[in-house]
Amino acid sequence: MEIIEHKTFDEERALYGMRDIDVRSSSFDGPADGESAFKECINVSVSDCYFNLRYPFWHDHVLSIKDSEMTEACRAALWYSDHIEIRNTKMHGIKALRECSDVYIADSDIISPEFGWSVHDITMENSRAESEYFMMRSTDLRFRNVNFTGKYSFQYIENALFENCEFNTKDAFWHSKNVTVKDSIVNGEYLAWYSEGLTLINCRIKGTQPFCYCSNLRLVNCSMEDTDLAFEKSTVDAEITTPVISIKNPRGGVIRVPAVSEIIMDDKEAEGKIEII
Repeated sequence: MEIIEHKTFDEERALYGMRDIDVRSSSFDGPADGESAFKECINVSVSDCYFNLRYPFWHDHVLSIKDSEMTEACRAALWYSDHIEIRNTKMHGIKALRECSDVYIADSDIISPEFGWSVHDITMENSRAESEYFMMRSTDLRFRNVNFTGKYSFQYIENALFENCEFNTKDAFWHSKNVTVKDSIVNGEYLAWYSEGLTLINCRIKGTQPFCYCSNLRLVNCSMEDTDLAFEKSTVDAEITTPVISIKNPRGGVIRVPAVSEIIMDDKEAEGKIEII
């Protein structure tokens, strides 16, 4: 590996097409305002670096980023790249991760609207994220100990496992397929409409009008707080441990609940059963 350290780069495509480089304690900033510093690179290691310019990592293969900062000006930081490892890094520019595959993120801080679109095979753990339209249309996600705040998260995702996470969001998991959420807090409005094969296990769920128009929905040992008009037009197998404000027109399946203040069954196609246990 060629070592590059204690340098400042601001020109266009500063390290374009390089291979087998280890960049340390360097800055990508300056009056030339150049873009695409690492475009088309292979086998790149970056540590303790500062990124204040646009599009630094596009079409890269085998990339490690550690202990670094991407500012708000560092927009669209990683696109069309694969085999990526990111640790202890701030990613604060819009659209920071898109169209990438085989991604691992740990101990990092993400503030990035439209983060993670069309990413395939991503693991994230011990991290915090703020975003809108977070991870849209991504597949094969594995999240552990992730704290997320934002809106319209995880829409159209497929094949995902979330464990020990906290999501403060609305319109999450819309149109998602084959998703499992375990031992997590899901706080938000209009959760998981139009989802297919969504399972929540040992979760705390809060917010109005959750789980409408779902198919093959499962809730196992979950609590529900401030939830009303739940399960409308959904097929569901639910084991709920707390009282629910109202349940409306479940299409099919069984909902087991200790108490419900109001049951609304005014749709002739609503054939779901509600058992008070």
